[in-house]
Amino acid sequence: MTLEYVLFILIIVVGTAGELCLGRAMRETGELERLRLSDAFSLLGRALRLKWIWIGVAMMATAFFSLVTLLSFEDVSFVVPVTALSYLVGAVGGIFFLGERVSWQRWVGIGLVCIGVTMVVISR
Repeated sequence: MTLEYVLFILIIVVGTAGELCLGRAMRETGELERLRLSDAFSLLGRALRLKWIWIGVAMMATAFFSLVTLLSFEDVSFVVPVTALSYLVGAVGGIFFLGERVSWQRWVGIGLVCIGVTMVVISR
């Protein structure tokens, strides 16, 4: 497996897993009931005590540095469309990790994105 593929996997899978971890942490933290600064700081304080926040931040940082590395030798017009596969990973992760329901309309949209990614990769 070449470095390019490893970096794409890190960006798509690890980055999206990081977003899922943040989503889980924020569900555990609760909602911001009033738009007041003190409430926002209280919510942030609760969130920072959860392991999912730190796991998510670490994963997203890994994905970010993978993206920066990949952009150092690949075109943005190729990298950005291919990383859109994170929509598929996010939907599957949302189902299995967060217990979300994904409507058929979302699956159609995700399918269209995957078709677009395929066209970008094939045209290379």
